[in-house]
Amino acid sequence: MEELRKKLNLNNKKIWVAGETGMVGKAILKQLKKKKLNNKFLNSKHLDLRRQVDVEDWMKKNKPNIIFLAAAKVGGILANNNYPVNFIEDNLLISLNVIRSSYLNKIEKLIYLGSSCIYPKGLDKPITEDLILSGPLESTNQWYSIAKISGMKVCQAYRKQYGCDFITLLPSNLYGPGDNFSKKNSHVPAALIDRFHCAKEKKNKNVIVWGSGKPLREFLFVDDMAEACVFLAENYSSIDPINIGTGKEISIKDFAKLIQKTVNYNGKIVFDQTKPDGVYRKLLNVKKINKLGWFAKTSVEMGLKKYYKWYLDNLDNIRR
Repeated sequence: MEELRKKLNLNNKKIWVAGETGMVGKAILKQLKKKKLNNKFLNSKHLDLRRQVDVEDWMKKNKPNIIFLAAAKVGGILANNNYPVNFIEDNLLISLNVIRSSYLNKIEKLIYLGSSCIYPKGLDKPITEDLILSGPLESTNQWYSIAKISGMKVCQAYRKQYGCDFITLLPSNLYGPGDNFSKKNSHVPAALIDRFHCAKEKKNKNVIVWGSGKPLREFLFVDDMAEACVFLAENYSSIDPINIGTGKEISIKDFAKLIQKTVNYNGKIVFDQTKPDGVYRKLLNVKKINKLGWFAKTSVEMGLKKYYKWYLDNLDNIRR
């Protein structure tokens, strides 16, 4: 790993959170505003990041100092399987356009949000950052993974050739306020919260959970992830990616039981083993970020309570 540069002072910077309407973008914006720095936050809600000319024109006009690239097309197993073109093409275009324009406009720092999905399948021990591209990808999300790996490599290429301060962060599975509750595109936490709540409302006797329930997952509360992103923007500068996670894992079965308890649903959980499990284990090794001084604060139990409260408060908008 190259030597870290001096700390970045975010005060008095023009900051662009690309993807500010999504769960990750909203959380990063909230975290930045919480710091009460004298920042100007740029609005790009109506900018199509897949269009190169539009992105370059917007960047030239607005000239941000710092960019958090949190924009991406995301979804669960079903969406990745059904829309491979969208997942690889949209994410490649977004990454290439924003990263290239950041170089052209001499951006001070770009923080690229990758994903733990980029790691190979079948890794048993907690996953260290050097294991990227060490084996085959999980087939159910390979399209998204390849696009995110490519974005990371583009960041590394610009850093190597032009000295750009572009860094890549790799969060584990996220959940929390602002999540996507689409029936087709949601991830496990959103799908299960909604499913258990609906079952409770309708007094259904059971809830179907995909797969065997045996796979292990690491779930990171989105506000913790946002705090880590801002921390790393200020304190990390390297060509090497860095993991963001809790360092703890839970089985899908136990996670479903926790959601059942959080929602206060009294029915039965039924595991549909005709549906895919995905990778068996995907725990990130977080020694690197811990050594820098950042640790996740929110337990899964507390995170789910906050998540469910937000869900109830926003139910009308979620179900539109």
